[in-house]
Amino acid sequence: MIGFFTAFVKLTAWPVQFLCFRTKVTFRDRRAQSRRIKGSAIVVSNHTSVYDYAVLLFVFFTRVLRTQMAEVLFKKKGLALFLKAMGGIFVDRDSHDMGFVQKSLAMLEKGGVVCVFPEARLPREGEERPLPFQTSATYLALESGAPVIPVYTNGRYFQKRRARVRIGTPIDARALWDANADEKSNLERITGVIRQTVIELGNELEREQA
Repeated sequence: MIGFFTAFVKLTAWPVQFLCFRTKVTFRDRRAQSRRIKGSAIVVSNHTSVYDYAVLLFVFFTRVLRTQMAEVLFKKKGLALFLKAMGGIFVDRDSHDMGFVQKSLAMLEKGGVVCVFPEARLPREGEERPLPFQTSATYLALESGAPVIPVYTNGRYFQKRRARVRIGTPIDARALWDANADEKSNLERITGVIRQTVIELGNELEREQA
């Protein structure tokens, strides 16, 4: 049901999103990762605005993105129903409920695609971008074995210049595991690798535009 509803929304909203975002997608290595995702995967992106979610829906048009979403988005009943119908995974940042992790793992085990914005909130003015990444995406990758697909978006939506998204090559988190380090250290270090990769994708975009 979620897949059918998502497909309907994407097809009917395609002209609108094209006018709003006109997203140009580039790749670090298109042979390693294109816009078509095969099998389970974890899409990890920087976070610039609430529109990042909509943009990635159309970047990865052929797959249903089960996106982790903050509780604030579910406060309005109408929007909450829509996001749930789109497969959104509810995350309550103010509680210790880790149910969203189990739901995400269940999706990955079924061959699905989970999307994570690991900054966990939008950066405020003057803060370093991207913010430090939370370790949940890394944990999912280690537990499931699903590759992490790093993505960078410049967040330039509703502007004359086209929005730009760059897709990196998949990261195998398990291959980065250090048997001589404890779990916490591994989670933090691998998360740092993922964050640095997203930053590098942003730098590559800037060089392309220079």
